[in-house]
Amino acid sequence: MVTGPFINAAAVLLGGLIGAALSQRLPERLRTSMPSIFGLASMGIGILLVVKCANLPVMVLSTLLGALIGELCYLEGGISKAVKNASSLAQRLRPGKKANPAQENYVQNFVAIIILFCASGTGVFGAMREGMTGDNSVLIAKAFLDFFTATIFATSLGIAVASICVPMLLIQLTLAYCAVFILPLTTPAMMADFTATGGLLLLATGLRICGIKMFAVVNMLPALLLSMPLSALWMHFFA
Repeated sequence: MVTGPFINAAAVLLGGLIGAALSQRLPERLRTSMPSIFGLASMGIGILLVVKCANLPVMVLSTLLGALIGELCYLEGGISKAVKNASSLAQRLRPGKKANPAQENYVQNFVAIIILFCASGTGVFGAMREGMTGDNSVLIAKAFLDFFTATIFATSLGIAVASICVPMLLIQLTLAYCAVFILPLTTPAMMADFTATGGLLLLATGLRICGIKMFAVVNMLPALLLSMPLSALWMHFFA
């Protein structure tokens, strides 16, 4: 029974509702300091997973090739454009209401958090990991982070933040149940390399949240798909 996606979605829903209720009453120093703590926690989880690597060259090669493919396809830009197009469509369905700078800024921020919640390396990796191993610890850790993140964003963006839990739940459930079919084909070494590659993505996510280095984490997601095949090839030819 997959539980992580439901816990994660519930955390975003609850955080969005609480943040909308608090509105502007949350202290400004809390809004500015907490994202750095979220990033630090993400980096800590990433380090914990990277040390489980079975074949270091596989982790490095998966990340390099995955990032290359993602950059060539410009996945992050594609997702951002799709969300903006959906926002433009919603705007056209409400004739007489022209966009103003404040609305444009709202849309930009809303696009950013949709990507953060729905297309983050943590969520994709966590859902696939639970589907293959039954371990929901990554998604539960993400749920704690997302709860506070949703709360802080909802103080300025409103209750719409809570609605992001729906697409996020659908994406994570799809990934988890698809991963079930991959499990019979895996070995312990393949799982270890997959876990380590996901850990690197979590490190990149943490660095981005902290504002240290703005990695295009969405563009790095193909690395997760490459890690297991490359691990199998490495074990076949070099083990």
